[in-house]
Amino acid sequence: MNSPPIGLTAPPTTSAAGLRRTMLVMLGLVSMFNYIDRTVLSVLQEPIKRELGLSDGQLGLLTGLAFALFYATLSLPIARLADRFNRRNIIAASLATWSGMTALSGLATGFGSLVAFRIGVALGEAGSVPASHSIIADYYPPEKRVTALALWGLALPAGIMLGYASGGWIASALGWRLAFGVIGVAGLALAPIVLLLVREPARTGSDPSIRTEKAPPLGEAMRFLWRLRTYRYMLIGTTLHAFAQYAMMSWSAPFYMRVHHMPLADVASWLALMNGLGGGIGIYLGGRLSDAAGSRDPAGRVWVSAAAMLLMVPAALVQFLIPSLTASLAFGFIATMLMFFYYGPIIGVPQSVVPPRIRALTSAVTLLVFNLFGLGLGPAVTGFLSDYLAAADGMHDTSLRYALSAVVLFSLAGAGSIAWASRFYADDLKRQ
Repeated sequence: MNSPPIGLTAPPTTSAAGLRRTMLVMLGLVSMFNYIDRTVLSVLQEPIKRELGLSDGQLGLLTGLAFALFYATLSLPIARLADRFNRRNIIAASLATWSGMTALSGLATGFGSLVAFRIGVALGEAGSVPASHSIIADYYPPEKRVTALALWGLALPAGIMLGYASGGWIASALGWRLAFGVIGVAGLALAPIVLLLVREPARTGSDPSIRTEKAPPLGEAMRFLWRLRTYRYMLIGTTLHAFAQYAMMSWSAPFYMRVHHMPLADVASWLALMNGLGGGIGIYLGGRLSDAAGSRDPAGRVWVSAAAMLLMVPAALVQFLIPSLTASLAFGFIATMLMFFYYGPIIGVPQSVVPPRIRALTSAVTLLVFNLFGLGLGPAVTGFLSDYLAAADGMHDTSLRYALSAVVLFSLAGAGSIAWASRFYADDLKRQ
């Protein structure tokens, strides 16, 4: 009897290595454009601020809450669709939506229109990540899942690197408006290629009897997630860490331009290297070291992230407070590398302790909480704190330095929560 086609009604097997690689590369490219389009606004903040007359608080809202509020809340209903319908099609449609809105951002005439286009970008990006997590989890078994998701996660530093580099270079040569247009059109061109090369896999789990199980009601699924102590404390920890992470990512370009007086093109190059290489090393090492530690003790897949967050804090404080530009960039590289260690585990660990039919929902809940508090409030609070310090003490060029130093401390609490989550992982894993 012939076996069913791989990716349609059966899970991938070892004979499908090429199919898995193609899928992982394509979903990685989609994710990379996700972060390119998100990052380009961060590197263009200074020229946008000068032309449109915006404050740091408004910039913080644009890079944070205005985007995160819609991105996080819309990810939940779209994830429910991904748990029921074709995930590849949802990903391609999402890519086309956010790329088109990025291109239109170059037409913005003020704060209001930029907010409207950012909401459009958020709408598109909300559909991509949960569906991608779910597809990858169906292609890879639990013992390889964290590493696979960490490899896919390399799109994050690659996208940030290209976002900083391309946005800064294009804006330096042609202006910030054309930077949005060129990057948006490039993403639009990728959407039909995703439809052509990515195949929708069957939904799989450790127990064959539940492969065709319907997605549970939302309330039941949410109660199940809350009872998983591993997931609950990992989510709290990474959300606290995200508050610091997104503040650092959103405000690094203005920090180096104001405090160290670097030109935009130089800032773009250095931050591209810092986030691309440093972030890539961090995500890869975080995934590999977590799986290696987990092979000896399941809790190792969790506590590696806590250790990295703890070490990140002093490195980041040196980055923002030291007067030397060279030392600041060196410690910034180290801080960025440690900052991204958590990425593979926060995706792979929850995917291993939940049933297949709520995997996309699990990622969406993670994005909802993580982004509302981390992405939504981190950059905004930093911007308003910078405005307050500048007004109160006249530190117009250095207020951002102290605002960033303050929000970095949230990662200390995040490390403690994730360390606590490691106590429960082995028991939660046995229940699946």
